[in-house]
Amino acid sequence: MAGYYARIDTRPFLRLLGEPVGYHDVQQVCLNGHQITDSYNRSPQFRRKHCSTCGAETIHKCQSCGTNIRGDYHVEGVVAIGFNTPVPTHCEDCGTSFPWAEKKKQFVAAVADTTSDGFKLLEHICSRFHLVAKQLRTRHADRPSLLVNDEYDVQDLLHALLRVHFEDIRPEEWTPSYAGASSRVDFLLKEEQIIVEVKKTRATLKAKDVGEQLIIDIQRYRSHPDCKKLICFVYDPEGWVANPRGLENDLSRNEGDLEVKVLIVPKGH
Repeated sequence: MAGYYARIDTRPFLRLLGEPVGYHDVQQVCLNGHQITDSYNRSPQFRRKHCSTCGAETIHKCQSCGTNIRGDYHVEGVVAIGFNTPVPTHCEDCGTSFPWAEKKKQFVAAVADTTSDGFKLLEHICSRFHLVAKQLRTRHADRPSLLVNDEYDVQDLLHALLRVHFEDIRPEEWTPSYAGASSRVDFLLKEEQIIVEVKKTRATLKAKDVGEQLIIDIQRYRSHPDCKKLICFVYDPEGWVANPRGLENDLSRNEGDLEVKVLIVPKGH
């Protein structure tokens, strides 16, 4: 029967025999809350350093106290069909929120707060971009897929996602001249005074090239009258950036007159 889940419980018989009832395994979860495995110890072949769904790093312990994240309750002789251990929101030992729960809380607060500067919303939208792009590949009744193949596709999809939360979105605004040349920005959020720069990696645009281009872009946008914050969104579905965290850390900064956030999505493959 479709959707039917069953767990055959032999624990009463085991208790009669004086056998141990069972134990909790450990579960591995990505930082965005996708469960990788709830049998980390019993089935190590399912472990992953990065999430296959969103590319985020994975953890199996509380990052505050080191307590294992409780996984599947395993009992010898029990057959579980279609049962998945829920992903917890807080550590059962120290009570700290797990990263995925904290992100959700921050996002909900940012959406509800009309005074929000939009930075948290933009980070959330960009961090989920790859999930949206993957979802569009599978359409109802085998209709043609909507594929994100190049930088223009990234811009179009991101523009549509920005419409959910932002009113005044101005694409392709001119920037002032820098080093004898001017260019267009991808998106200007006028009310929030945020510029969004979009790039998509490819065989001819890898980490070194992206880094060099962003350094020039950051200097150019510094003189833009409506730019107080800059988000550089780098879409890297093929994994051309070997060390995304390093590139993000090297280029992200807050120098008072301009706050820069570099986001490379997804991370790890």
